[in-house]
Amino acid sequence: MIEAPFLLYLGHSTDPVGIKTSRGLAEFRRQDCVGEFRHDDCPLTLDLPRMSMTEGAAAGAKTLVLGIANPGGTMDPELIEDASDALRAGMHVVSGLHERLRDVPELVAMASALGLQLIDVRDPPADLPVGTGRPRAGRRVLTVGTDCSVGKMYAALALTEGLRARGEAADFRATGQTGILVAGGGVPLDAVVADFISGAIELLTPAREDEGWDVIEGQGSLFHPSFAGVSTGLLHGAQAEALVLCHDPARLQMRGLPERRLPGLAECLAANLQVARLTSPGVRAAGACLNTSSFAEDEARALCAKTAHLLGLPCTDPHRFGVEAIIDNLLCPERSAPATIASR
Repeated sequence: MIEAPFLLYLGHSTDPVGIKTSRGLAEFRRQDCVGEFRHDDCPLTLDLPRMSMTEGAAAGAKTLVLGIANPGGTMDPELIEDASDALRAGMHVVSGLHERLRDVPELVAMASALGLQLIDVRDPPADLPVGTGRPRAGRRVLTVGTDCSVGKMYAALALTEGLRARGEAADFRATGQTGILVAGGGVPLDAVVADFISGAIELLTPAREDEGWDVIEGQGSLFHPSFAGVSTGLLHGAQAEALVLCHDPARLQMRGLPERRLPGLAECLAANLQVARLTSPGVRAAGACLNTSSFAEDEARALCAKTAHLLGLPCTDPHRFGVEAIIDNLLCPERSAPATIASR
């Protein structure tokens, strides 16, 4: 268990997407966040009080969350020194990076001497099974994306709450470090050996007989050369009855690959449906979610309307406008017409 309250780490980050784990906690578990730690050259903020390690501990923080992501998920010497300062201040340290805290000898020695914990979120369970693709009971919806970091977790959390608001049993199934920290559990899919990716999702979303929903957080993109393998295994293991496509209309190139443009929305959706049919022949598209945070409200509503017309599906920004139209389509697809928040 990760002990709250949290002090959220931004460090030297300059990329807004790179602080998505800290941002996710500030958004979905704000009551558990006492402040943010950032160096003077960091222009980003979560609109939390800026604190030193000592000030964070004095304000009640029990854990420093290294809520940043960088290419390769590595820890540089300055980050290690910041983690050391957090331990000296009396806080546990949690990391979602690929490089493990437990592999840094000086941190291990210090934590042991002080009776504090080092927690690596990107640790998959032991003895994961190989996926089988055999049919299993239950209703599952998976968020997929045109790229990584386009809002798949936000959409999945919104869909979970939307289903619950309709009286449906629904559980958010986290597959990335941010989702795991928000939900308190899950499987860090990008740390799973490739042979076991689909089996890990089958384990995360076992058969259920209560007519309830598992809302599965997507990862990567079938069109991103770096992460398409994870996305493929996730599609096969999820055996979803419905997919929700997520997209950031402000983004023109793949994250980390500026020479590669994003796919068209219809092309991306068709490819995801085709891959999903291997284990879920009846899979369908339930809607689209846009991250319109870079656009004014009128522009955002127009983008949702344009996308709904293009795909023939409900489209919304789940964070700004809710997910009612997509929930309608999930629960009563035969009665749902293409709709957007702009037309509601």
